[in-house]
Order: sequence, then structure tokens, then C-alpha cells
Amino acid sequence: MKEIVAKRIKSARTLAGLSLRELSQKMEGIVSHNAITKYENGLMMPDSKVLLALAKALDVKIDYFFRPYNVTIESVEFRKKSKLSVKNSNAIHQKVSDDVEKYIELEGFLNISSDFENPISHIEIHTGEDVENAVNYLLTTWKIGFNALPNVIELLEDKGIKIVELEADDKFDGLSGWANKTIPVIVINKNYPIERKRFTALHELGHLLLSFKAELDPKTIEKLCHRFAGAMLIPQETFLIEFGASRRKTSISELISIKESYGISIQAIMARAKDLSFINDDRYIEFRIWLNKNIDRKKEIGFGQFVGKENSGRFKQLIYRAAAEDIISMSKAANLANQKLATFRDEFIAI
Repeated sequence: MKEIVAKRIKSARTLAGLSLRELSQKMEGIVSHNAITKYENGLMMPDSKVLLALAKALDVKIDYFFRPYNVTIESVEFRKKSKLSVKNSNAIHQKVSDDVEKYIELEGFLNISSDFENPISHIEIHTGEDVENAVNYLLTTWKIGFNALPNVIELLEDKGIKIVELEADDKFDGLSGWANKTIPVIVINKNYPIERKRFTALHELGHLLLSFKAELDPKTIEKLCHRFAGAMLIPQETFLIEFGASRRKTSISELISIKESYGISIQAIMARAKDLSFINDDRYIEFRIWLNKNIDRKKEIGFGQFVGKENSGRFKQLIYRAAAEDIISMSKAANLANQKLATFRDEFIAI
């Protein structure tokens, strides 16, 4: 038990982004930073008064410190351009671990299997054409079809992929990894526009599912994951119908129409057109230059919006189900939802 409490204190502090001294100060000096170090190293066990102060300072419930560990996150990949500090990076990893841990615990109560099978693991990826073939095979195997995807996050959750949405700044795009080596996890920035959330989720799906040739460098892999995301949002044969085989000129109005129908940004549409050779490199470069001359253009302000919902709701739905069937208590449900019991009771209506 001492080892679990030690790890939980450090996890909660990491999640809060606090140093040892900062935590001691937030606890109003009840214990020194040296004492907290001993707690985290398992050399001392905090008494009930200190645990209550820790819980308040770290904004966790007291039973958080006694919850056993059953999840590890492995093979986590940040976007190459991410400029997160070590403190923020560690906090994100801890948040993911905590959320997935509760997710798996809840599925255990409901006897839901977390088994996941990668339908395209047998396809080796070396070129963009390999990505197109992999996407076509995946869409067929998952029986999605080649039309617009109404809700990417809901689709991925239905396929057994755990989605974690974070309140993060613009420096964070997304990450992906595996819990317990078998459960796929995708993390995305909750604050991004809906088209970017969809694209990022599918880009990270590419990192999880695509089997790249060993000699490919990270930059090439990133480009291929971009292509995977674009192909998932608007497959090649669908793009041909919407865009036409070869174009010398395009219009913003046309691109907005595609964006609003398929939930893919104008920038990603043009990148897709270049990847499929529907426009040449010079035309694409002209578009990028035009776009980057104005910050509102770059953010696609006034250039339409996909009308849909992209939020992770499966976890909360499972909590309601477990509580309604009396599989877990209302107190446990509130704890999993990270809510006060009174707040959870107010929103939970059993029939």
C-alpha cells in the first residue's frame, strides 16, 4: 500500500504540474518539500491530515491515493513539431494514464472486452500509394464505406480505441500509444476547431495502425500519416468525383463546399489534391503562399465549417449504464466521472 500511495502522490503532483516546493507552498507549509520527497519515494507514509491536505492541493479525491495501478502507456509518439515543456509533457502523459486506467476499470465492471485487432497490420507502408491501399482495405473491413465520416471520434471509440481529449495550448496537437501493450489510445487537443480534431485523430490512428518500412525517417512517416488522415476523410475515388481528375484552377467556394461536406480543412483538401496529382507542385505552392499572407486565411476564418460533433462521450455513457444497472454505486460513478456526488446525482436520471 505504501508503494501505491507513493506513486499516486507523485502522479497527482505531475498531473498538476507542480514542483516539490510549489506543492509544499500550496499546502501552506503543513509539510516540507523534503517530506514530500520521502512520501514519493516510499520512505514515509503520510498521515490522514497530510493526505487530506495533499488531496486539496492537488485537486484529487482522497481515494485516488489508494487506487492500484493496472495500466501502462507505451510507444507514445508526440508530433515532431511539438514544443511542449518537459513539465507539460509529463502532465499530459499522467492525465492519459489516469483516464485510460479508469476507462479499463469501468469496462471491467461491465465485462466489456478491450481486445483490439489491427486490420491492416499485414500491409507494409513505403509509399503514398501503399497508404491509399491500406485506407481502402480498412474502410472496407470496418464496413464504413467511402462517404463522409459523420463522427470520427465516435467511430474510433466504437472500434475499441480509447480517445482522451485534453485542455491544452496550441503547442500540443495529439499523441498515440498503447495501454497494457494491447489497447490503442489517441489523445487530441480539445480546443482545436472540429476539422483539425478530426484530422489529428486520424493522423494518430495512422501512427497506431500503419506498419512502416524500417528505413523510413520520422519526417517521411509524418507525411504518410498526414496522407492517411486525408484519405480516411475523403478517399481517392470520392475525391475524384468531388474535385475532378486534373485542375489548373480552383475556387475557395468549391473548397468550402467540400470542407463542409467532409469535415476536412481547405489546406488538407489542397494537400490531398497534390498527393493524388490532381494539381501540380507549383499550383500547391502558389496556394500556400496565398494562404500564409493573411493570418485569418491560414486559420480559415470565414471559410466555412463542418457541422457536426466531435467529442468523446463513450466513457460517460458507460458510467451511466453501470450506475443505472446498479453495477457500481453512485459514489463510485461520481469518482470515475471526476465529479462531486451531488453534481453527478443532479445529472443522472434513472428510469
